[in-house]
Amino acid sequence: MALAEAIRNQISEILSAYCALRCPAKFKDKVRLGFKFRGNSVTLFEERPTFPRPDIWVDIVVAQFRFDPKSRLWTLYWADRNSRWLRYWDLDPSKDFHDLLSEVEADPSGAFWG
Repeated sequence: MALAEAIRNQISEILSAYCALRCPAKFKDKVRLGFKFRGNSVTLFEERPTFPRPDIWVDIVVAQFRFDPKSRLWTLYWADRNSRWLRYWDLDPSKDFHDLLSEVEADPSGAFWG
């Protein structure tokens, strides 16, 4: 089941603003942030050009946010070195998406940005 349109639009606005602030336009030829929806989850990723072919970009997953429509809670996941999603251990699920995004930004454990 996909996210309700209102929730999807709200999260799109939040993540679009976050991506624009985190990666200013002057660096768009070196790094970009993006996100994609799939079902009840949204994945935040970083894009970088490959070497030696800067016209080819590669996605590097950063974090995944999963929404449970029954509880209306968001849960945060991080990717291990094999890109397998694991539940983030240091933050409980939250009704407020900003709580999870703030944890990704702060990255106290180094799980998201390294």
